[in-house]
Amino acid sequence: MKPAALFYDIDGTLYSEIENVVPESAFEALKKAKENGHYLFINTGRTYCSMPSPIKRFPFDGYICGCGTYAEYKDEVLYSSTLSVERSQAIIKKMEECKIDGIFEGIEDDYFPIRVSRFDKLENTRRYFRNMGIGIEMFAGKDQFAYDKLFVYTDEQSDVKGFLEFLEQEEMEAIDRQYGTYEIMPIGHSKATGCEIIRKHLHLDLDQIYVFGDSSNDLPMMEYTSHAIVMGHHDPILDPCAQIVTKTVEEDGIQYAMKELGLI
Repeated sequence: MKPAALFYDIDGTLYSEIENVVPESAFEALKKAKENGHYLFINTGRTYCSMPSPIKRFPFDGYICGCGTYAEYKDEVLYSSTLSVERSQAIIKKMEECKIDGIFEGIEDDYFPIRVSRFDKLENTRRYFRNMGIGIEMFAGKDQFAYDKLFVYTDEQSDVKGFLEFLEQEEMEAIDRQYGTYEIMPIGHSKATGCEIIRKHLHLDLDQIYVFGDSSNDLPMMEYTSHAIVMGHHDPILDPCAQIVTKTVEEDGIQYAMKELGLI
């Protein structure tokens, strides 16, 4: 088998959001894949600063972060896209007008509203990141900063239509993450564009690309290659793309799929 580039989403794929761990079976599978000569990459909607520490401790060959806004191979930054401070602040201002809250994600830090949000999920995320030392130095509504992408929360009070129309004018793209949440990045960026940067850098064929994921923001990379591995618990939008649907991460789904595909 030719060396392949394997791209892994984090949450719900490599990392159990139920148990807050990477299963030992997944680490064993990753180690075996490296021994077999495969390239291993994280491909996540998270920005680099917010990756869980167990992920950072494993010797991946590189990282695609922020839905394709950042790509790194062997400590070399191949691509990085950050919104200007002016554009970043204009989006924050529009969110305030539309009664929308969010998390503003950068390479070195994530940024939260200065005031307590009415969205419980946002506050839960704030507490989670605070324990990682993230999102405690600068705040939206107080400080001027730039970021790569954002994740927003809406409800019946929010002018979602007006905000999405504004994003189109700003050449920003919103992925519907369900339950009134949206993941937003500049148009032309996705997990698939990150895969393409790495593929070209390593001079690989498309048939040498394998992707593993579970959520709607994984759809572009699932459509990018025929080797799309969908986790047992997943967004149904991924079903048409799946080469195989494996078990859940808690049921050792990563190891199971990699054995089924002959990667280990």
